Amino acid sequence: MDGAALHAMFDLAAWLSAGAAGWWLTRIAGVSFPKQSTEWPYVAALVFGAGVGAYLFGTLNLWLSGMSGLARSVEGALTGGIVAVELYKWRHGIALRTGARFALPLAVGVAVGRIGCYAAGLDDFTYGTPTALPWGHDFGDGISRHPVQLYESLAMAAFAVVYVAAVLRRSEPVIANGFYLALLVYGLQRFVWEFLKPYGPVVGPLTLFHLLSLAIAAYAAAMLATAPQPKALHERAAA
Repeated sequence: MDGAALHAMFDLAAWLSAGAAGWWLTRIAGVSFPKQSTEWPYVAALVFGAGVGAYLFGTLNLWLSGMSGLARSVEGALTGGIVAVELYKWRHGIALRTGARFALPLAVGVAVGRIGCYAAGLDDFTYGTPTALPWGHDFGDGISRHPVQLYESLAMAAFAVVYVAAVLRRSEPVIANGFYLALLVYGLQRFVWEFLKPYGPVVGPLTLFHLLSLAIAAYAAAMLATAPQPKALHERAAA
């Protein structure tokens, strides 16, 4: 099976595993999340923003790195989805925080999907810079490189384990703010791994994805800093 087919297979596996993770939390583990927005315009804004962001930032990074063509980016999809949803909520006067139930699906989806990026090899342009470390991987060009895809996969899998443990203990702050915790971890770990990728710099040594990582982490930190306290959550639910 070639790299593109493997990548497509893992993309499907990522979506299925993300869906299964969300289903397990609510249906099997019995976790009750804060009220979410399920209106079709909201969902449409999320999907549209994620799609535009995925191709816009993925392709832009490709061009900034001196390459042509189209590309997709998980981080671009996250950024586009966040911007679209926040704009939709602002436009319709929605103050409700709507991401709580997406924390585990996000972490699991990234953890599984990045394995597909690793399996796709050089064509995927997600490989790392050369390294002499014993776990370096030759993607087919005779150069041992950082398997940064697996670094990211392991980081998000570790978050998923810690998150599930906290949620099963019914930690209200984690249940209510898990999505922003996931975004914070994602942004910070992604920022670190970007130093091990051969992408074209934009500001000093920082690449486009460095900047997106910082933006995502800053957004998550701001949302966590302004999160309602558990008592306020109970009062809002009772009202």
